[in-house]
Amino acid sequence: MAQVEKRGGLLRKSSASKKPLKEKVVLMYDEIFMTEDPSKCSPRFWEELFLMKVNLEYLEGKLESLDGEELMKIKDNINCLFQHCIQALGEDHPIRVVNALQTLCALIRGVHQKNKSTSGFDIINMLMGFDKAELCMKNLMESLDSLLCAEGSESLKSLCLKLLLCLVTVTDNISQNTILEYVMINSIFEAILQILSHPPSRREHGYDAVVLLALLVNYRKYESVNPYIVKLSIVDDEATLNGMGLVIAQALSEYNRQYKDKEEEHQSGFFSALTNMVGSMFIADAHEKISVQTNEAILLALYEAVHLNRNFITVLAQSHPEMGLVTSPVSPAPTTPVTPLGTTPPSSDVISSVELPLDADVQTSNLLITFLKYSSIVMQDTKDEHRLHSGKLCLIILTCIAEPMRHRKKAADKNLPCRPLVCAVLDLMVEFIVTHMMKEFPMDLYIRCIQVVHKLLCYQKKCRVRLHYTWRELWSVLRLSTNAGQWKEAASKVTHALVNIRAIINHFNPKIESYAAVNHISQLSEEQVLEVVRANYDTLTLKLQDGLDQYERYSEQHKEAAFFKELVRSISTNVRRNLAFHTLSQEVLLKEFSTIS
Repeated sequence: MAQVEKRGGLLRKSSASKKPLKEKVVLMYDEIFMTEDPSKCSPRFWEELFLMKVNLEYLEGKLESLDGEELMKIKDNINCLFQHCIQALGEDHPIRVVNALQTLCALIRGVHQKNKSTSGFDIINMLMGFDKAELCMKNLMESLDSLLCAEGSESLKSLCLKLLLCLVTVTDNISQNTILEYVMINSIFEAILQILSHPPSRREHGYDAVVLLALLVNYRKYESVNPYIVKLSIVDDEATLNGMGLVIAQALSEYNRQYKDKEEEHQSGFFSALTNMVGSMFIADAHEKISVQTNEAILLALYEAVHLNRNFITVLAQSHPEMGLVTSPVSPAPTTPVTPLGTTPPSSDVISSVELPLDADVQTSNLLITFLKYSSIVMQDTKDEHRLHSGKLCLIILTCIAEPMRHRKKAADKNLPCRPLVCAVLDLMVEFIVTHMMKEFPMDLYIRCIQVVHKLLCYQKKCRVRLHYTWRELWSVLRLSTNAGQWKEAASKVTHALVNIRAIINHFNPKIESYAAVNHISQLSEEQVLEVVRANYDTLTLKLQDGLDQYERYSEQHKEAAFFKELVRSISTNVRRNLAFHTLSQEVLLKEFSTIS
C-alpha cells in the first residue's frame, strides 16, 4: 500500500502516477477564496470548518499570494470568515474555539501583508467591513476577555494572548495600527491584571501579559488619551503590582543566569585554555561571545511601571528567594528560539522558584538588585549600537527610579556588612563613569549617569540623610589636573568647580592632624573626627552655590519620544517574529481536549 506524506496542505502518495490529494480543510479554504458564498452549496460549511485542524501555513500563504485586487474580489467571504470565527469563540466546544483563534491569527497576519498604501484597501474593511467593524471588534474583545478571565483551559488563555499580541504587532509602528482603536474602547486591562495577580495564571502567561500591556500602553501615547496609561497609573493592588514585578524579575534573572553560564563556559572551556596559550590576541572576541541577547520588551514593561505608577516603586525592594538558587520539580518546558531582542519568556523552573515561601537559609534578592545586575552586564560593552540603546534604556529607568528613590536608614549595628540600596545604584554609576573612557565617548550615557547621581544627592539633602559612601573613585579628576595629559585643562576646570570640597579638606585636615598630635593618637575614631569638625565649623568659609539641589524632572514626551518610538517599533517587529507557526501549534491543545467527545 502506498504511503502518504503531507506537505503544505497536500496529501501526496508515494506513487508518481497519482495526483496529490488535498486535505479537506485546504479544499474548504479554496472555496472561501472563490467569489461565491461557500455556504450556498453547503449549509453546514462554517460549522464543519471549525471542526477541522487549522492549516496556518496554507491559509496565511494563500492570503499573501493574492494581490490587492484579487483580495478585494473575495472581501465578502473574508468578512464572513472573520465573523464566523468570532461567533465560534462563544461556543462550548473547545476545539472550535481553538480553531477559530488560530484562523483569526492567520487572517490578521495574512491580510496585513496587503495593507500597503498602493493596495487601495484598508485592513479593517478587508477583515470586517466598515459597517460591521465596531460590533465585530466589540464581540471579539468581549470573547477574549471572557476566555482570559474564566477558570477554563490555560492553553486557551495562552492562545488568546498570542492572538492579542498578533493583533497589536501586526504593524511595525503600533500607533498606525487602526484596529487598536477598538482595543482601546473595549479594554482588556482588567483581564491582564487578573493574570498577574493570580499565581498559577502568572506562571503560565505572565510574560506575554506584561509584554502585551507594555505595547498597549505605547499606542498613540503622545497623540491621544490612552486608557491603558490612565489605568496603569492608578493601580494600587499589592498582589497585582508584586505579580508584575515578579514576572519582570524572572525575565531579567534568566538573562543574568545565561550570561553567568556563558562566562563560566569561557573561563573553564577550551577557548579559555587556548587564550592562555597564545596570549591576549583573542580577548576582544571572547567578550563578544560572552554577550547574551538583551530583552528590551521586558525592560519597556519595567520602564512603564516605574514611570507611570508611583506605587510600583515599593515593589523594587520587595524581597523574594534568589532566582536560580531554589527550584521546585517541574515538567521540562518546550524549547523556543530566542529572537534578537530576547522576547522569549523565561523557562518554567525560573518562574516556579519564586513562588516558594521565604526561608531563613535561602539567599534573597529583589527586583532592583536583579535590574542592577542586568544593567551592569549590558553597560559593560556599549560599542555596539544595539547595546548602546539598551544601556540608555537602563539609565532612563534608573533616572525614573532616582527621582522618588527610597532609602533605608543605616543599621544600628555598625558591624553588619549591609548598605542602603542606593549605594548599589551609585556603585553602578561610578563604575560606568570610570571604566568607559573610550575614543568614541558615550556622552549621552555619561550625562545620564551624572544626572542619576545628582538626583540621589538632592534627595539625600532634602531628607537630611547622610549617606556613608566612598566618593574617592568618582572625585579623582584632581589626579588628571596635576598631570601633563590631554585632559589636564578639562580636569582643572572641574577641580576649580569643586572649590567648596577643597575648602573643607584644606580647613579640617590640619585641625585633625593637630588634634591627633596633641593627644598622641595615631588613628582617630569617627566620634573624635566629628568632635574636631564641630569645634572648627564656625571658622569654615564656603562659597555660596545656588540651585545645586535643583534638577530638571524627567519628561519622556519632550526628551525621549523619538527614542521610544524606535524602541517600540523594534520590539513590535521582534514579538511578531517570535509568534512563529510552531508557537501557535495545535498539538498540545488537541491532547488537552482529547477526552471531549
